[in-house]
Amino acid sequence: MNESRIIDLETKITHQELAIEELQKVTHEQYLMIEKLEKNLKVLIERLKAISANENPIGPANEKPPHY
Repeated sequence: MNESRIIDLETKITHQELAIEELQKVTHEQYLMIEKLEKNLKVLIERLKAISANENPIGPANEKPPHY
């Protein structure tokens, strides 16, 4: 193998290593965001369940206005 071929291979490896590091960073950030979104979703689901449990089935949206 000649020296220029080795240098080319080393350059490609360096670029691949940098790309892999960047992908790992992005993947980690996405993982953290997904965890945060899952926690928020659980909170919203619990709130919705609480509201649904406390809500009267005949609410203001289903009542006729007083002038009828």
